[in-house]
Amino acid sequence: MPTESELKPLLPRAVRKIAAWCLVLLLVAGVAAVGVWLCVQLKAAVTPVLLALLGTALLRPVHRRLLAMGVQRSLSAALTCLLLLAVVGGTGYVVASALIDTGDQIIASVKEAARKLADHFGAAGTSLDDLASNGKDLLGKFGSTAASGVLSGLSVVGEMIALAVLALFLTFFFLRDSDRAAATVHSLAPGNSGPRLEAMGRRGYRAVEGFMRGTTFIALIDAVCIMAGLLILRVPGAAGLGALVFVTAYIPYLGAFLSGAVAVLVALADRGLGTAASVLGVVLAVQVLEGHVLQPMIQSRTVQMHPAMVMLTITAGASVAGILGMLLAVPLTAAVFGVVSELRSHYAVPPSGARGSTTGA
Repeated sequence: MPTESELKPLLPRAVRKIAAWCLVLLLVAGVAAVGVWLCVQLKAAVTPVLLALLGTALLRPVHRRLLAMGVQRSLSAALTCLLLLAVVGGTGYVVASALIDTGDQIIASVKEAARKLADHFGAAGTSLDDLASNGKDLLGKFGSTAASGVLSGLSVVGEMIALAVLALFLTFFFLRDSDRAAATVHSLAPGNSGPRLEAMGRRGYRAVEGFMRGTTFIALIDAVCIMAGLLILRVPGAAGLGALVFVTAYIPYLGAFLSGAVAVLVALADRGLGTAASVLGVVLAVQVLEGHVLQPMIQSRTVQMHPAMVMLTITAGASVAGILGMLLAVPLTAAVFGVVSELRSHYAVPPSGARGSTTGA
């Protein structure tokens, strides 16, 4: 019969707990890595689904309003998709037109700013000036080599159109059949886990919905405020810069930095150092308004992510899927945070006083 010393564990309890948690973390990291790898390999199918989910989260209130007015589900979903197409197409047209109309002026202003920086900083500014000066030559060389790859270019355009059409159709089905999602989850869930899976899905979806609607509203306010400041300061290309602010606002923090830097460089080149400082003040004031007023009021109830986590998420998304990954990384991470929050609330251990009162009752 084994003695008490032989039955004693080789490792202390604390070490065994740490080892168990390390094993769990390795397992979760392995599953996540396999999931990301599969998404990258199947990006032609995964990307339309993710875009459709974002579009559904953005326009879900419109669909609910149409249903409340007595419109049939399929018709209301179709009208919502038409509205999505009109909004995306109209926004794309306005942004493209503004950037095309003022693009040459913005590029010329950035080139002039590079020359001014070269006068003050020497080699660094000279490099910027050379890059701007050689822009047309680079574009010409690219155009000459692109002629041999017309078929591949057409193939890429065709893939993008097919992706957009598929995302639009998926948005229609997601809107039309949203009432069946809960029943589908309950039918596929093992045992009695259906209600918990439904709660997790709803929490994640609310996080994505809050991010999309809040970001769109904040992007519109930022673009209007910055464009108004640029118009007051008589900075050239104000409409194009405002459009750039709206588009880049969907990439938190990094987008605001890039669009603000371009606006300051344009003001520095065309209006001088004083106007550039004023534009910098306008950009910083709008960012303070966004960070301390708009985001706490609009997104605090649905998306709560630390700025460092947002930056790491954007970096990871860019490394996996480029610009598209940067756009999708934050809403997907917000959904994951929502699911984790739901799990924590479900498995949280109640306080000892609450357990005692419950037992006594």
